[in-house]
Amino acid sequence: MERLHGAVKRALEVVSLLILMALLAVVTVAVACRYSGLVFSWYDELASILLAWLTYIGAALAALRRGHLGFDNVVRALPAGTRRAAFALSEAATIGFFACLGWGGWMLLPLLQGETLVSMPFIPSIATQSIIPLAAALFVLAEILSMPAAWRRISAGPGDEAGGALH
Repeated sequence: MERLHGAVKRALEVVSLLILMALLAVVTVAVACRYSGLVFSWYDELASILLAWLTYIGAALAALRRGHLGFDNVVRALPAGTRRAAFALSEAATIGFFACLGWGGWMLLPLLQGETLVSMPFIPSIATQSIIPLAAALFVLAEILSMPAAWRRISAGPGDEAGGALH
């Protein structure tokens, strides 16, 4: 499980970096061209799509690292049985939410059949919107992969020096 965790973490880091570099390149080219008098109609649409993809992939990476906001100190202060129940409920709610988001995103894709981007009609809308079910699946995977270590931390209780985010 640790090996898979590391591989997924590395893959998400690489994809995030590639998207960030693409976003930087698009914005830099657009600014340079605008400064020289050329104006492209496509860059802002592409930049917003890249930013959305970066946000979704980054959220999955943050979930894998247990870097999202939570109530760790409150949960750690609970009695052991309640603490474990709160953790299990939190995990179930998070995974359930992203499973619903992924399903909804998947159901949306057929509705976009034949639609394209406004400024780049050669790019199908399905390609850009597929990030929703993909990122939801990655988020669920990240939760599952990071759950054993988080469970060990939550089971250790409030005096655990190892710390780390629970959720």
